[in-house]
Amino acid sequence: MFIIPAIDLKDGNCVRLLQGKKDAVTVYSRDPVATAKKWESAGAKILHVVDLDGAFTGRQKNIDIVLKIRKYVKMVIEVGGGIRDMETVEQLVNAGIERVILGTSAVEDSAFVVEACNRFPGKILVGIDAKDGKVAVRGWEEVSTVEAKELARRVEAAGVAGIIYTDISRDGMLTGPNLAAQQEMLKTVTVPVIASGGIATLDDVRNLLQIKGLWGAITGKAIYSGSLDLKEAIKLSENKS
Repeated sequence: MFIIPAIDLKDGNCVRLLQGKKDAVTVYSRDPVATAKKWESAGAKILHVVDLDGAFTGRQKNIDIVLKIRKYVKMVIEVGGGIRDMETVEQLVNAGIERVILGTSAVEDSAFVVEACNRFPGKILVGIDAKDGKVAVRGWEEVSTVEAKELARRVEAAGVAGIIYTDISRDGMLTGPNLAAQQEMLKTVTVPVIASGGIATLDDVRNLLQIKGLWGAITGKAIYSGSLDLKEAIKLSENKS
């Protein structure tokens, strides 16, 4: 299981939001490139980057910073947040971003997801952010009527390379991941599933490692606040500890 550090960008800074609320912001760093280098030096192989301004507005706002991060680290980078047209997908892929994450567009424009998967096979992920089993959209400001499992089956059929599954109620709360929800998602699809939301400690990582077949786990607030040592978490996931 890959341990994947997250960089959430808002107004050019590395931040975390509490349960995705845009007015509950903590700024952790004003130098996203230095932060990316730090996580790479801890042993991370994949970096998860979200343009929060893009998620709320529907257009990538921090793309210059994303491209700067790409220039300075060797990690595989996956980018999401406000990616709702093919031009943006192309721009990111052409700039060397290995994986592009679709969110709101996966709910509202299934034809776009199919086209993106066809044009860039193996490079399109879908982020499914759920609240009580229903998919949230537009930077989590709205909860749709679409069931998370239903959307997962739909995007798997479209050809996505994987699903990032977030339990919003746990995100940024350091209360531990929703293990049952992650297990349910793994039973629903056969594509790789990455867990997100709630990881606080090494014990949380141990618990996720018990879920057979889980491809990866994203950690954000825990590695910024210091409740989780990224290096130790990566060692644990690689069975080196």
